[in-house]
Amino acid sequence: MRVNNAVIPTQEQMEGFLAPESDAAIFMLNLLKFKEHAEYEDGRDTALSGREAYGIYAKGVAKLLPKVGGCLGFGADVERLMLGDVEELWDQIAIAMYPSRGAMLEMIQMPEYAEISVHRTAGLAGQLNIETVGAAGLWLAASS
Repeated sequence: MRVNNAVIPTQEQMEGFLAPESDAAIFMLNLLKFKEHAEYEDGRDTALSGREAYGIYAKGVAKLLPKVGGCLGFGADVERLMLGDVEELWDQIAIAMYPSRGAMLEMIQMPEYAEISVHRTAGLAGQLNIETVGAAGLWLAASS
């Protein structure tokens, strides 16, 4: 299995995301790999690490998620690989729930999202986003 971390989805991935959807909630598993030092596209000087820059983005997303009916369900640092084999581990994982793909699309089109997304790009060396579908009731019941 080949693994390729990325920061921007491919055209094919975006077309799949924008395809007609069901009304099912989605749970986005984010496998995150950070840059050692944040690198902003506008060239600004910063002493932030990639993890710190991404943290600014994550705090902003946590505020936006409820506005579209979503929530941040889980986040943690990756400690080790229990099973399997990959060349390099991710640094952190996060799972966010959106009531639908449309809700996620709505969030990433918000002006507030555009303001914070620069920190995501500055901090990430790459990531995998794995879209899963499940029962929101189970998710919410488990987190209560």
